[in-house]
Amino acid sequence: MRENEVDFFPLRVTGMSAGGKRKFDVQGKRKLVDACLQPGASIAGLALKAGVNANQLHKWIRLRQQADSAAVMADAEATASSFVPVVTVSDTVSVRADRERVPAPELPTQPATRTRLSARLPNGVALELECTGQDTALVRAMVEALGAR
Repeated sequence: MRENEVDFFPLRVTGMSAGGKRKFDVQGKRKLVDACLQPGASIAGLALKAGVNANQLHKWIRLRQQADSAAVMADAEATASSFVPVVTVSDTVSVRADRERVPAPELPTQPATRTRLSARLPNGVALELECTGQDTALVRAMVEALGAR
């Protein structure tokens, strides 16, 4: 941010409610939020210079980003909805082909293949496991236990 762009510091108070809540200049708020959205801007530092609470400034930034994203979504919805013609066909004929029922071929049942898992720990302990496909939870638990310190 350049020096000539900080003419809104401190942020001008345009009114105050009975409870002490301050109302700020709309143009100044917009410029402050724009300055905060610049890369490398310190939100806390800008809040101090502007004389506002950093949490309040974060809220203003969040509201601005939500408004910007809502505008983008509205534009996207407006461009995405396009006319698609619907064609009706009145001459429909349903055809059913009769097929012979062919029984599914029986797959040969193979015994579950075993996999060997070997681990040698730094303390000299050797561990060998023979596992099948059903043992994945056991192997996962063993690996997690061996990896824990």
